[in-house]
Amino acid sequence: MLLVKNRRARYDYEILDTYTAGVVLYGYEVKSVREGNVNFEGAFVQVIGGEAFAVNLQIGRYSHQSQQYNEKEARRTRKLLLNKKEVLRLAQSTSLKGHFAIPLALILQHNLVKLELGVARSKKKYQKKQVLVERQVERDLQRARKAL
Repeated sequence: MLLVKNRRARYDYEILDTYTAGVVLYGYEVKSVREGNVNFEGAFVQVIGGEAFAVNLQIGRYSHQSQQYNEKEARRTRKLLLNKKEVLRLAQSTSLKGHFAIPLALILQHNLVKLELGVARSKKKYQKKQVLVERQVERDLQRARKAL
Protein backbone atom coordinates (compact mmCIF):
# COMPACT_ATOMS: atom_id res chain seq x y z
CA MET A 1 0.00 0.00 0.00
CA LEU A 2 1.36 3.38 -0.99
CA LEU A 3 1.75 5.78 1.96
CA VAL A 4 3.67 8.74 0.49
CA LYS A 5 5.04 9.29 -3.01
CA ASN A 6 7.89 11.51 -4.21
CA ARG A 7 5.98 13.23 -6.99
CA ARG A 8 8.92 15.23 -8.38
CA ALA A 9 11.21 12.21 -8.75
CA ARG A 10 9.82 10.74 -11.96
CA TYR A 11 9.46 14.21 -13.51
CA ASP A 12 12.97 15.46 -12.72
CA TYR A 13 14.88 12.19 -13.04
CA GLU A 14 15.08 9.18 -15.30
CA ILE A 15 14.81 6.11 -13.04
CA LEU A 16 17.19 3.35 -14.14
CA ASP A 17 16.78 0.76 -11.37
CA THR A 18 14.56 0.40 -8.29
CA TYR A 19 15.00 -1.25 -4.90
CA THR A 20 12.73 -1.79 -1.90
CA ALA A 21 14.39 -1.41 1.49
CA GLY A 22 13.26 -1.51 5.08
CA VAL A 23 13.81 1.67 7.09
CA VAL A 24 14.91 1.89 10.73
CA LEU A 25 12.32 4.22 12.32
CA TYR A 26 11.14 5.17 15.79
CA GLY A 27 7.54 4.39 16.74
CA TYR A 28 6.31 7.98 16.43
CA GLU A 29 7.95 8.23 13.00
CA VAL A 30 5.96 5.24 11.76
CA LYS A 31 2.73 6.90 12.94
CA SER A 32 3.76 10.15 11.30
CA VAL A 33 4.53 8.39 7.99
CA ARG A 34 1.10 6.74 8.11
CA GLU A 35 -0.38 10.25 8.45
CA GLY A 36 1.64 11.35 5.39
CA ASN A 37 3.93 13.85 7.16
CA VAL A 38 6.92 13.23 4.88
CA ASN A 39 8.95 15.61 2.72
CA PHE A 40 11.28 14.14 0.09
CA GLU A 41 12.79 17.49 -0.97
CA GLY A 42 16.57 17.27 -0.96
CA ALA A 43 16.57 13.62 0.14
CA PHE A 44 19.01 11.10 -1.29
CA VAL A 45 20.43 7.66 -0.52
CA GLN A 46 24.10 7.17 0.23
CA VAL A 47 26.22 4.07 0.79
CA ILE A 48 28.63 4.57 3.70
CA GLY A 49 30.87 1.78 4.95
CA GLY A 50 28.92 -1.00 3.26
CA GLU A 51 25.55 0.21 4.59
CA ALA A 52 22.86 2.29 2.89
CA PHE A 53 21.41 5.40 4.52
CA ALA A 54 18.56 7.76 3.64
CA VAL A 55 19.94 11.28 4.11
CA ASN A 56 17.85 14.42 4.55
CA LEU A 57 14.48 12.60 4.44
CA GLN A 58 12.14 14.70 6.57
CA ILE A 59 9.50 12.95 8.66
CA GLY A 60 7.35 15.51 10.45
CA ARG A 61 5.83 15.51 13.90
CA TYR A 62 3.08 13.03 14.73
CA SER A 63 -0.18 14.88 15.42
CA HIS A 64 -0.74 13.33 18.90
CA GLN A 65 2.89 13.65 19.95
CA SER A 66 3.97 15.83 22.89
CA GLN A 67 5.30 19.31 22.24
CA GLN A 68 8.85 18.20 23.09
CA TYR A 69 9.69 17.44 19.47
CA ASN A 70 13.17 18.14 18.17
CA GLU A 71 13.14 19.52 14.61
CA LYS A 72 16.69 18.24 14.04
CA GLU A 73 15.38 14.69 14.49
CA ALA A 74 13.01 15.21 11.56
CA ARG A 75 15.88 15.21 9.03
CA ARG A 76 18.14 12.67 10.71
CA THR A 77 20.00 10.06 8.67
CA ARG A 78 18.07 6.77 8.67
CA LYS A 79 19.58 3.35 8.04
CA LEU A 80 18.15 1.29 5.19
CA LEU A 81 17.86 -2.47 5.46
CA LEU A 82 19.20 -4.05 2.28
CA ASN A 83 21.08 -7.29 1.83
CA LYS A 84 24.77 -7.28 0.98
CA LYS A 85 24.34 -7.91 -2.76
CA GLU A 86 21.83 -5.08 -3.08
CA VAL A 87 24.12 -2.66 -1.23
CA LEU A 88 27.06 -3.60 -3.49
CA ARG A 89 24.93 -3.21 -6.64
CA LEU A 90 23.63 0.14 -5.36
CA ALA A 91 27.16 1.35 -4.57
CA GLN A 92 28.40 0.34 -8.04
CA SER A 93 25.56 2.00 -9.89
CA THR A 94 25.81 5.25 -7.90
CA SER A 95 29.57 5.42 -8.42
CA LEU A 96 29.03 6.09 -12.14
CA LYS A 97 29.20 9.72 -13.18
CA GLY A 98 25.80 11.43 -13.12
CA HIS A 99 24.04 8.54 -11.33
CA PHE A 100 22.66 8.78 -7.80
CA ALA A 101 20.03 7.15 -5.62
CA ILE A 102 16.85 8.93 -4.56
CA PRO A 103 13.80 7.87 -2.52
CA LEU A 104 10.71 7.34 -4.67
CA ALA A 105 8.02 6.39 -2.15
CA LEU A 106 7.25 5.06 1.30
CA ILE A 107 5.06 1.98 1.17
CA LEU A 108 3.43 -0.34 3.68
CA GLN A 109 4.27 -3.98 3.06
CA HIS A 110 3.09 -6.65 5.54
CA ASN A 111 2.58 -3.90 8.17
CA LEU A 112 6.20 -2.72 7.77
CA VAL A 113 7.24 0.66 6.37
CA LYS A 114 9.50 0.23 3.34
CA LEU A 115 11.32 2.81 1.25
CA GLU A 116 11.22 2.42 -2.50
CA LEU A 117 14.40 3.94 -3.91
CA GLY A 118 15.74 4.28 -7.39
CA VAL A 119 19.04 4.83 -9.13
CA ALA A 120 18.46 7.92 -11.23
CA ARG A 121 19.98 10.24 -13.78
CA SER A 122 18.86 13.84 -14.23
CA LYS A 123 16.67 14.69 -17.20
CA LYS A 124 17.55 17.54 -19.50
CA LYS A 125 15.17 20.50 -19.90
CA TYR A 126 14.01 19.40 -23.34
CA GLN A 127 13.13 15.94 -21.96
CA LYS A 128 10.96 17.50 -19.24
CA LYS A 129 9.21 19.70 -21.80
CA GLN A 130 8.58 16.68 -24.01
CA VAL A 131 6.88 14.88 -21.10
CA LEU A 132 4.63 17.90 -20.51
CA VAL A 133 3.67 18.02 -24.19
CA GLU A 134 2.88 14.28 -24.21
CA ARG A 135 0.67 14.66 -21.13
CA GLN A 136 -1.21 17.55 -22.72
CA VAL A 137 -1.79 15.58 -25.92
CA GLU A 138 -3.08 12.65 -23.87
CA ARG A 139 -5.48 14.96 -21.97
CA ASP A 140 -6.75 16.41 -25.24
CA LEU A 141 -7.37 12.91 -26.61
CA GLN A 142 -9.26 11.96 -23.44
CA ARG A 143 -11.46 15.07 -23.75
CA ALA A 144 -12.16 14.30 -27.40
CA ARG A 145 -13.15 10.71 -26.57
CA LYS A 146 -15.38 11.91 -23.75
CA ALA A 147 -17.13 14.42 -26.01
CA LEU A 148 -18.11 11.69 -28.49
